[in-house]
Amino acid sequence: MAQYGARLIVPIDLKKQPWEQKLPLHNRWHPDIPAVAEVTTGELFRVEMVDFSGGRITKEYTAEDIKYAEPYIAHYLSGPIRVLDKNGVPAKPGDLLVVEICNLGPLPGDEWGFTATFDRENGGGFLTDHFPCATKAIWYFEGIYAYSPHIPGVRFPGLTHPGVIGTAPSMELLNIWNKRERELEETGLQSLKLCEVLHSRPLANLPSTKGCQLGKIQKYSPEWERIASEAARTIPGRENGGNCDIKNLSRGSKVYLPVFVEGANLSTGDMHFSQGDGEIAFCGAIEMSGFLELKCEIIRDGMKEYLTPMGPTLLHVNPIFEIGPVEPRFSEWLVFEGISVDESGRQHYLDATVAYKRAILNAIDYLSKFGYSKEQIYLLLSCCPCEGRISGIVDSPNACATLAIPTAIFDQDIRPKPQLVPTGPRLVRHPDVLKCTYDGNLPTTKNPCATA
Repeated sequence: MAQYGARLIVPIDLKKQPWEQKLPLHNRWHPDIPAVAEVTTGELFRVEMVDFSGGRITKEYTAEDIKYAEPYIAHYLSGPIRVLDKNGVPAKPGDLLVVEICNLGPLPGDEWGFTATFDRENGGGFLTDHFPCATKAIWYFEGIYAYSPHIPGVRFPGLTHPGVIGTAPSMELLNIWNKRERELEETGLQSLKLCEVLHSRPLANLPSTKGCQLGKIQKYSPEWERIASEAARTIPGRENGGNCDIKNLSRGSKVYLPVFVEGANLSTGDMHFSQGDGEIAFCGAIEMSGFLELKCEIIRDGMKEYLTPMGPTLLHVNPIFEIGPVEPRFSEWLVFEGISVDESGRQHYLDATVAYKRAILNAIDYLSKFGYSKEQIYLLLSCCPCEGRISGIVDSPNACATLAIPTAIFDQDIRPKPQLVPTGPRLVRHPDVLKCTYDGNLPTTKNPCATA
């Protein structure tokens, strides 16, 4: 009889910690982390996963768990999963692994999520110089919609997706990552001029044994010590895919991932109910525990056929993906523009990061006129289905970035009007997001022209 439904290959027990799972999770990239499951091309299989914090961030109405979170842990990933073709031959280095996302969603009985910013001393976010405090909002799901008691007057459909999906690196590629990121950490403060204030965030997150989980490898064994000292952190996206936070990787999407080790060793994690382009608050999507139903195919020698290296070795490639046919539809948007001039008035040369930062700050200041705190809007823009664009990147000296916000997510009209901003008790938005005090010493940025 034919099999109906997906075969469950990585089950999750939400009552257990990541390392206590039947198939323990991992939070590093390394070729020697052993596979916990095996799948054949063409079969439908189900992977379950915890939120990126491994359940350490709770549904409680407090931000203390964010303030004292351990960002060095990063994402708990389900896998690695070894992929074989129908003849039992594993994926080989140089192949392309095609991963189709057939279905996904929150784990049944766990239909909630959170959006948050870390304390500035603990990793911060994109606007950490403006928002140094740890903050948090809880979201509840009603089918495809999300709403939050901490950001009232807003409701939107989520475009659910995995923030992390990638294959294991080879040892050669891992060494490339560690070398270039170490050089950035050692020289970046002297050589980079990106918005100055962003230098207070870590320039790179180098291998560390602290908080390291390596799946089935026994902790503190000689093998564990070796791998933990070499393994790459999961925080940035890299050549293997990884933490790319592409919100369009939802139902019906396909990802074409390069294969660097035998079996590919696919891992997934960091499930998001919804996310805005850029995930600006850092743990800024609606983070949740969830499931993926996937199918894989192997394109033999696909890397050389379809991926042109952009770097000094054949390993300097990046994945390709297809957008699925399912996503929210909006017909009206309010778009905010930013250029590469920072808050001090300093001109930057074609800097799209500075331009996007300014577009976001413009949006936050504008929307705060409608009864919201700026912290509420910061979190909202990190997780609602807003669209970020590099609109101009050739017109010297100003890059132009835009942020488009669907107006239908609000229960009031947020467009500019001749009668100016409406007033009244309906527009007072309480309660505010959950927030801790900031007790650190890093400087913060104040915009003297912004509204209070």
